[in-house]
Amino acid sequence: MTGFSGGLPPEGAMFNFFRPKFPALKLTGPRVYIRPPAAGDQRAWLELRRASQGFLEPFEPAWPKDALTPAAYRRRMRRAHADWQANVGYAFFIFSRQDESLLGGITVTNVRRGVIQAGNIGYWIGEPHKRRGYMFEAVQLCLDFCFRNLDLHRVEAACLVDNAPSRQLLEKSGFKGEGRARQYLCIAGKWQDHDTFAILRQDARPILPRQS
Repeated sequence: MTGFSGGLPPEGAMFNFFRPKFPALKLTGPRVYIRPPAAGDQRAWLELRRASQGFLEPFEPAWPKDALTPAAYRRRMRRAHADWQANVGYAFFIFSRQDESLLGGITVTNVRRGVIQAGNIGYWIGEPHKRRGYMFEAVQLCLDFCFRNLDLHRVEAACLVDNAPSRQLLEKSGFKGEGRARQYLCIAGKWQDHDTFAILRQDARPILPRQS
């Protein structure tokens, strides 16, 4: 090994050396597949988030000043890995099967066990890939993971009250509306009302064709 004459290596090099290891898991649909993030996805993630900033910011928690830097990506990787290790959250990236390009992300968070057996899903799609049905496939793959791999009974989701595309996606995916939660999440720097949805293991939902 070269490049270090002593002491601790720079943060980026330390990250590469102690790189988080996610499970070797890949779930495949007709046009997309989802898998845990990897260090090698950093450039594609930064480029897609940068190109989609104006599109995404109104629907996400306020972006930090360094949101589009390698340091921000490393923080996300460490947090996602810690959640996987603790079995409380599971992050996936969404890729095109046609050209392997990064399309967006989908996560299972706040996994609770015991008498509830539930979790929440959230998602984002890069602006160049919106309204093409990619997220619909990703949601179905993620629900398969929730109900089969995690053995959950219930998966919950929420969207801003004026986010019609997200509402339509959830309803198409089999989620049922359960009401309006006042000031549910702090989005774009302010507490905002959300419409809440859930799907149970036994609820009818679309089934994607099996893939080889």
